[in-house]
Amino acid sequence: MNSPGDASLPPLQAGTLYLVATPIGNLEDITLRALRTLREVDVIAAEDTRHSSRLLAHYQISKPMISYFQFNEAKRSEEILARLARGEKIGLITDAGTPGISDPGERVVKAASAAGFRVESVPGPCAFVSALVSSGLPTEEFHFCGFLPHKSGQRKNKLKALEPIPGTLIFYESPYRVEKILEELKEIYPAREVVIARELTKKFEEILRGRPEEIIAKIQNRTLKGEFVILVGPAIT
Repeated sequence: MNSPGDASLPPLQAGTLYLVATPIGNLEDITLRALRTLREVDVIAAEDTRHSSRLLAHYQISKPMISYFQFNEAKRSEEILARLARGEKIGLITDAGTPGISDPGERVVKAASAAGFRVESVPGPCAFVSALVSSGLPTEEFHFCGFLPHKSGQRKNKLKALEPIPGTLIFYESPYRVEKILEELKEIYPAREVVIARELTKKFEEILRGRPEEIIAKIQNRTLKGEFVILVGPAIT
């Protein structure tokens, strides 16, 4: 078995954008390959440099960093492409999980690919995958929707449009809208099994299962905290 720093491991390639998945909570959930990649790239593009600095410090990694987030994606993508053209090796990370999954990344990947640069994924944690395999809901077919619209009317329209989609439906949500969405699920999918997962891989990880009405009863009079994954099972036929 190869060990970290083993000379037999293939070196990183110049002019490559590396998409590095980082822990969604538990800092132990990072791969040896991810750590080696972050140690060997020339620069790290991070969604929040202050947040990511804590992860890098934990693993004693010191690298130049640039910010790459929703509101500077266009400008930073141009800079990243210029760096790739100079032969730099760039690691892209987000605050947690896999870049491009409801996080910045898609835009620069598209631009880098179109420009002929190499893009390589360094796989690892992903919140919706962790929630799905722990949910007990069908995994052979699923539909990941990211975040639902903030406005109730638009959200209901989206949920109704998804009604005929087979398999498990998966959403991300903040704690501030979970109860509202459960009420809407109760209206649109009253008989379907729902699973909500929060604080995945962290100390207070919690997974609740039941029909929408049952989960609403479980969380009444509670202060909900953390990031949520909401999963809706397929219609019972």
